[in-house]
Amino acid sequence: MDLPPPGAAPHVLVVDDDPTIRQLLIDFLGDYDYKVSAVASGAEMTQVLTRSAIDLLVLDVRLPDEDGIQIARRLREQSDLAIIVITGRRDEADRVMALELGADDYLTKPFSPRELLARVRALLRRSRMHASVTRPASGVRAFRFAGWELNVGLRRLSTPQGEVVSLSNGEYNLLTAFLGAPQRVLTRAQLLELSRLHDDEVYDRSIDVKIGRLRRKLESEGRPPLIRTDRGAGYTFVAQVEILR
Repeated sequence: MDLPPPGAAPHVLVVDDDPTIRQLLIDFLGDYDYKVSAVASGAEMTQVLTRSAIDLLVLDVRLPDEDGIQIARRLREQSDLAIIVITGRRDEADRVMALELGADDYLTKPFSPRELLARVRALLRRSRMHASVTRPASGVRAFRFAGWELNVGLRRLSTPQGEVVSLSNGEYNLLTAFLGAPQRVLTRAQLLELSRLHDDEVYDRSIDVKIGRLRRKLESEGRPPLIRTDRGAGYTFVAQVEILR
């Protein structure tokens, strides 16, 4: 029996004007614990990308409002989002063009949902490996940790239950500093530097107060501790962190 992907459920966005294909992929990928959104046009795709952190895009070449290959090229200029192009065309030139202009993989309709699943898994593995060697967090779209998600573009922190937690500027900067260096001891001086709080902070002990406030938001309601105090050394963010670029 196939196992679902490890960690937080990856978010797959399907863009296809065929409602049958959209529902098929919502149901099939959902059975393997993927979070799936599905829309019919490039305009709707842009709206989803604006408000959500997407791990992988399944993109039809023929859309009512815009050519999928051109969408792939535009997205590739902006990010490293994983893209699988699907199309009813069997012309090799189209396949080569899609790959050269930004798509990571290509499937021709009709395709087996199990083959798409295998390609999704393989591409997400490659994307995670790439993210792990490109730290620190320049150009990051989102961080995921212990079921939480921090959408960097929106500066929005969501709990594992999908609830939004408000953060002050100082708390947000501290959290991104921790997420950029997980499982490493960070001194107070390093946290002040990484969180860019020098301009309004005079004493490094004030970092303890801000960390206390951040802890209360991350560890309330019986949630496991995420920030460990290393006495005499500093603080460590103990959870595994996934970076989306």
